[in-house]
Amino acid sequence: MKIKETAVKVLDILGHEYPDARGTLDFKTPLQLLVATILAAQCTDERVNRVTKDLFKRYRSAEDYAQADLEKFEEEIRSTGFYRNKAKSIIQCCQKLVAQFQGQVPRRLKDLISLPGVGRKTANILLGNVFGQQTIAVDTHVKRVTHRLGWSEAADPDKIEFELMEVIPQDRWTLSCHQLVFHGRRVCVAQKPKCPICPVAKLCPKIGVSLAP
Repeated sequence: MKIKETAVKVLDILGHEYPDARGTLDFKTPLQLLVATILAAQCTDERVNRVTKDLFKRYRSAEDYAQADLEKFEEEIRSTGFYRNKAKSIIQCCQKLVAQFQGQVPRRLKDLISLPGVGRKTANILLGNVFGQQTIAVDTHVKRVTHRLGWSEAADPDKIEFELMEVIPQDRWTLSCHQLVFHGRRVCVAQKPKCPICPVAKLCPKIGVSLAP
């Protein structure tokens, strides 16, 4: 069976298994998702949501973040980890939003990745989840699951993104990433993946999985 055909079958099964698959960061505006996604690096979505529950009440616009006191802001996001770099990125990002984009989150990839702290993954999350575009956002779960499925071989997330573009039907890009993330969190975990109960085990070559039966 060709890899593209297998991918469709796998995604059909994952769609049935995870009908609620979606992004799990809480947000109401593009700016909120941008900030939350930067905070989510090396941090769980659950912890980020706890932090942003109050943060989003204090900072309502790009101008608010752009004018934030750095030390105070660092303390407000400290529990997300790597808080110094994140605070600097968010403040500088919003300063550029104010200076070049009228305080609005841009809708083009090239504009998004020009912002401090924003790479292709963050940009694709924005484009796919608030601007209605079909994008592939490669996080640690997408990388792990697609490697095991044999859909990608690269180590670099940007290269994985382009490899997956050739495998996954374009009209399923955004949703498929949510499905792969859910599967990576619940079944195809990093340590001791649950291959015996995996709904796509028969379609998976289990590349790199030494503990699989």
